[in-house]
Amino acid sequence: MYAIVEFRGTQLKVENNAVVKVPYLAELKQGEKIEILEVLMIRTENDIIVGTPVVANAKVIAEVISDPEDLKYREKKIIVFKKKRRKGYRVKKGHKQKYSLLRIETITN
Repeated sequence: MYAIVEFRGTQLKVENNAVVKVPYLAELKQGEKIEILEVLMIRTENDIIVGTPVVANAKVIAEVISDPEDLKYREKKIIVFKKKRRKGYRVKKGHKQKYSLLRIETITN
């Protein structure tokens, strides 16, 4: 059984006991539970339930397993390079995007 959910502008395929990477959740601490109510599709062994746009009475419960203060939960560095030809203008900047980890506990419909 799996589900397609929309969470903070991204669509994720989630299964029971799976760990998914989501955009950074600063307001949630490690061990807190979160309910995702925007379930777009649920696939069971026998059938597929597709929402219009969401499946009625469906929800996914997940637990935050990453600490928001820990710096190891960061993506690879993204390099931003700007240049104007023949002008001598070159700027190189970069950043590492933060993310959080969620463990999916239950999918209900």
